[in-house]
Amino acid sequence: MTNNRYLWAVGKDLEELPTTELIKGRYQIVKSRSTHLWLDTLPDLAPEVPDKLEPVKPYLLLHPYQLHLPQLYGVCSLEHTPEILLLENVPIDRTGQLYPSLLSTWEKATPVRQLYWLWQILDLWTPMAEVGVTASWLDPENIRVEGWRVRLTQLHSAQTATLEDLATTWQALLPGTSSPVREPLSQLIQQMPEVNLETTIEALNQLLLQQAALQPLRLRVVGATDAGPQHLQNEDTCYPLLGDLPSNNQTYDPLIPFLSIVCDGVGGHEGGEVASQLAVETVKLQIRALLKEVSEDPQLMTPELVAEQLQEILRVVNNMIAGRNDEQQRESRRRMGTTLIMALQLPQQIATTQGKRNSHELYLVSVGDSRAYWLTEEYCHLLTVDDDVANREVRLGRSLYRQALQRVDALALTQAIGTRSADNLSPKVQRLIIEEDGLLLLCSDGLSDHGRVEESWQGLMVEVTGGKITLEKAVEQLLSIASQRNGHDNASVVLTYCSVTPEYPVLLNADQKSLVNLGLPQEQDSFLFPASAQLLYEDSEPSLATPETAQSNLGKRVAIGAGVVALTFLVGLGLWSVINPTSFQQQWQRIFPTRSSLDRPQ
Repeated sequence: MTNNRYLWAVGKDLEELPTTELIKGRYQIVKSRSTHLWLDTLPDLAPEVPDKLEPVKPYLLLHPYQLHLPQLYGVCSLEHTPEILLLENVPIDRTGQLYPSLLSTWEKATPVRQLYWLWQILDLWTPMAEVGVTASWLDPENIRVEGWRVRLTQLHSAQTATLEDLATTWQALLPGTSSPVREPLSQLIQQMPEVNLETTIEALNQLLLQQAALQPLRLRVVGATDAGPQHLQNEDTCYPLLGDLPSNNQTYDPLIPFLSIVCDGVGGHEGGEVASQLAVETVKLQIRALLKEVSEDPQLMTPELVAEQLQEILRVVNNMIAGRNDEQQRESRRRMGTTLIMALQLPQQIATTQGKRNSHELYLVSVGDSRAYWLTEEYCHLLTVDDDVANREVRLGRSLYRQALQRVDALALTQAIGTRSADNLSPKVQRLIIEEDGLLLLCSDGLSDHGRVEESWQGLMVEVTGGKITLEKAVEQLLSIASQRNGHDNASVVLTYCSVTPEYPVLLNADQKSLVNLGLPQEQDSFLFPASAQLLYEDSEPSLATPETAQSNLGKRVAIGAGVVALTFLVGLGLWSVINPTSFQQQWQRIFPTRSSLDRPQ
C-alpha cells in the first residue's frame, strides 16, 4: 500500500503553478484532474504550519466534525504567492478521484437517503454558523457524498449564509426528488425563510424517520474480549459477550441486540477492571429505564433530548466509579476509570403508512479513545474522535493536528469515566440513521491502534456479506489481528450486523430462539423484537421472561397461518423461478445454504 497522500489545495492563482515539477520538492499537482488536487510524495515529512492560526481557525474549531469536514494538513509558502492551505480528510478516494457531488447523485438516491443528506447539513449548520462558514453549503460542487454521509471539499467564509440562502439552493433539488417526499419537502423548503432552524430540523426529522421506518430492520450482535499475549489481566469489558446471547437454557436479555458497549479500564489490576465492569452494568440498568420511558411516552423524543438523557446516564456512571474511588481513597493516577463507546439502536415508534415502525435511530456515545466504525463493502467510516491531547489542541484552536502529534503526550487521554467529577465529563453523542446494510464495529484501542481496522476491514466485509464466515468468526478474526499485529494491550470487539434489505419469506421452525436470532418480528405490524416487547411493556407478571410462554402464544398464531404461509411461499417460489431464474438461484443459495442459516448474519 502506498504512503502517498492526496490533498486539496486552497489558494489563489493555482493554475499558474508549474505542473511538470514538484512544488517545494514534495507536492505534485495532479492537473489532469484538478489544479486543486495535490499529491504529497513525502507524507512522512512534517508539513509547514501557518505563521498565524487565526485565519485558519474554522478548520481547527470544527475538528470534532471530521466525519463530514476536511482538516488542515499544513500550508505551502511560495514567493509572491499567498499562503496555500493544504487540506486532508477530503472527499477523495484512494485513486485520487473526488467522490460525486450531491447534485449529480441526487436523482439516483432513495427517498430516505435524500432526506438524510439534508438532515446532516442542518445538523452541522449551528457549529458552522458559529465560525462563519455556512456559505460552504451554497456551492453545489463543494458538497460531495460518500454513500450515506455528506462531505465538504473545503470551507467557504467569504459570506454568512442564511437559511433563506440554503432554501434557495435546495429548490434546485426538488425536480429530482423522489416522488414520495417531493411535496412535503417542497413545503418545508418554502417555510424555511419564515421559521427558525429548530422548527426546520424538527420537520425534516419527522419526514426522515417516516421514510427510514418503511424499511425493515434486522440486527444481530456478537462481542468478545481478549487479554492479549502480553497480559494476564483483562481490564476491558464489553457487552454483549457470547455468554450473554440466547441459548436453549437461558432467558432473553431484552437489551440484545439494541445495546452494545466497549469499555477499556484504566487504573491497573483491581482498578481498570472494576471500573469497566461497573460502567457496563450501570449503563445497562440505566438504558433499561430509558427504554421503558420511551415506550410509555407517545411523543417522539427529539435527538437533542435523547442526547441529554444519554449524557446524564454517563454522569451517573461516572459518579458511581468516582464514589468507589473516594471510598478506597484513591488519588491522582491511582484513581480507576474507563473509556466507553456505546451504541444504542433506539426503537422509537414512528407512524407510517404501514403502521407503527422502528425509527432506525442509532445513537453513539463516546468518552476516551475506544472507537466506532461503520463498515460496508465500499467504505470504512471512523465515526468517533478520540479524547486525547492531540485532538484537544486542535479543537481549542491551538495547533494543527500533524503538529500536535509531535507532542510527547499526544495520545494521552483527556477524559475518562470515573477519574474526576461528573462536572468535568463531556460525553460526545451523535445520531445516525440506519438506512443501508452494514457492520457497526465497536472496539478498544487494542484493535484500533496503528490503523489495524483500516487495514483489515475490506477483506472482512467481503467474507461476512458473502456468507463465508459467521459474525462470531469475524469477531475472532479481529481479536486475532489485535493480538498478532498490536499485542500490547487488551482488546475488545462488538460487531452488530444491520440489515434493511427486504428478504423473501422463509419457512422456519417457528420457535422463539430462531425468531430472535434472525431478528424477525413476531407479528407483521410489530416493530419490536420479542425481547424488546418484554422490556418496553413488562408488567408484574413474570411470564414474559421465558421463551416457553412466548412460544405458546406464538404457536396459536403459527397454527392458524402456517398453511396460508406455506402455500403462498411455494407459489411465489414457482413464479420467481420462471420469471427470473438467475436471481432465483442466487437467493436459493442464500436461503438454503449448506450450513445452518443461524450461522450467518441476518
